[in-house]
Amino acid sequence: MNFLGVTDWIFVILYLLVIAGISVWSIRKTKDTASGYFLANRNLGWFVIGASILASNVGSEHIVGLAGSAARSGTVLGHYELHSYIVLILGWVFVPFYMRSMVYTMPEFLERRFNPKARMLLSIIQLLSYVITKASVTIFAGALVFNQFLGVDFWTGAIILVVVTGVYTIFGGLHAVMYTEAIQAIVLLFGSLVLLIVGLKEVGGWNAMISALPAGKLNMFPPLNDPEYPWLGILIASPIVGLWYWCTDQHIVQRCLAARNEQQARRGTIFAAYLKLLPFFIFLIPGLIAYVLHSQGKLVLDDTNAAFPAMVKQIMPVGLRGLLAGGLLAALMSSLASVYNACSTLYTIDIYKKQHPDAPEKELVRVGRIATAIVVLLGMAWIPLMGRISSGLYDYLQSVQSYLAPPIAAVFLLGVFFKRLNAKGAYSAMVAGFIAGILKLTLQMSKDQLPDGGWLHRYATINFLYFCIYLFLFSILVMVTVSLLTPKPSPEQIRGLTFATTVAEDRAASRASWNKRDVVLSLIVIAIIVSIFIYFSPLGIAK
Repeated sequence: MNFLGVTDWIFVILYLLVIAGISVWSIRKTKDTASGYFLANRNLGWFVIGASILASNVGSEHIVGLAGSAARSGTVLGHYELHSYIVLILGWVFVPFYMRSMVYTMPEFLERRFNPKARMLLSIIQLLSYVITKASVTIFAGALVFNQFLGVDFWTGAIILVVVTGVYTIFGGLHAVMYTEAIQAIVLLFGSLVLLIVGLKEVGGWNAMISALPAGKLNMFPPLNDPEYPWLGILIASPIVGLWYWCTDQHIVQRCLAARNEQQARRGTIFAAYLKLLPFFIFLIPGLIAYVLHSQGKLVLDDTNAAFPAMVKQIMPVGLRGLLAGGLLAALMSSLASVYNACSTLYTIDIYKKQHPDAPEKELVRVGRIATAIVVLLGMAWIPLMGRISSGLYDYLQSVQSYLAPPIAAVFLLGVFFKRLNAKGAYSAMVAGFIAGILKLTLQMSKDQLPDGGWLHRYATINFLYFCIYLFLFSILVMVTVSLLTPKPSPEQIRGLTFATTVAEDRAASRASWNKRDVVLSLIVIAIIVSIFIYFSPLGIAK
């Protein structure tokens, strides 16, 4: 702690006081109703929605994992940080259906489109995914930052993170989460930008950094024979995971569901798409800087996962370290808070309320708070098993998501575009895909005990990117085949829930919610992404 000066502590304390003040205000504003607790009374504007979407996405796993991945593997995992175009798909394609359906959760939307069995299955899968990805990864990354940055024991840091964040989340609900996230996003982005500038100054500027890096670390499109990240695999698998994460995952979409109308929700996603461009530069590039500084003997880096906090400790001047301390705290708290609230919403609305349809509003809120605590404890229990899947935190996150995302992404995508898709087809694909993904995850953790050359070992060692693609195609095949072999859904069941069955009145209302400026702003995002791809490719600096 002695590397924090008086000015640093002023920044940290001021940040904590601001968050505490907003939390108290939000808790007093929150009513013990389901709409108030889980969806902030559906009355939020585009700025809060966009900032909250980014803060929900960008957490400690990005600060720790993305910078660590860049220090270890270069820019290749930047594909997952250029998903702004998929955030736009959320706003332009999915938001109209979600807003018109007035649902609380994504499983509830599946029940509207298919049946209650699909809703229950998705609820279980999403809760499981929160345990083994979001909750466990966020707590792990947060505890690592506490350990590296503040000298706190790993598990002590984990407990502090869980308890402090849980207080305002459990009592304030989504209203407290989203307003604190809006502040945290600003602190996090500004603090990380300062570290990027200081880091570039240390290595002699952008060109000096580029010239000091091996060409392989600058290439986002590794050759097809690359054992970890073949370019074809990451180019196709990354959008599949992105579609699941940005367009169907509860803790992201829930921000749009809290919008006051479709226009505010869409503009929130456009704003979020611009914000989502920033992590590539303020989290991934510092990892490259850490690699250069370490190779030059200017930075002690025993663990690549600690690249970001190591830079804060060793190169940031006194007075600015507190700014980064506030940014780190923002990331830790915002990402975990969004997981808390999404878990409580999923369990309470999709499982408990289905079993207790007459439960009063206050009882639902109380159950949501209890469910939150249980999921986080399970996430902490999973942490010791994470190292068996991947040594890199960000690599672990993307590989596990590649085993869980494809069936869900396929069901939602075809659900709105293919009106012939029925409940039996969707349910069959989700069950078969989930079993295939969990089998891959289980075998991968025990691959060293499997006999070489056997089919189990081959299955366990399939590249996670190619497995994601195979699983997506398999899920579509099962879904379409079963749907075509069974009766088609009734017109009443799918009315308004697919593009082909949307009534003229709803189409007109949706069209009136956007204008030329919204389109132009969206196209600019896509142009920026294409430019980055070209720059970090064999056609650009990686040649």
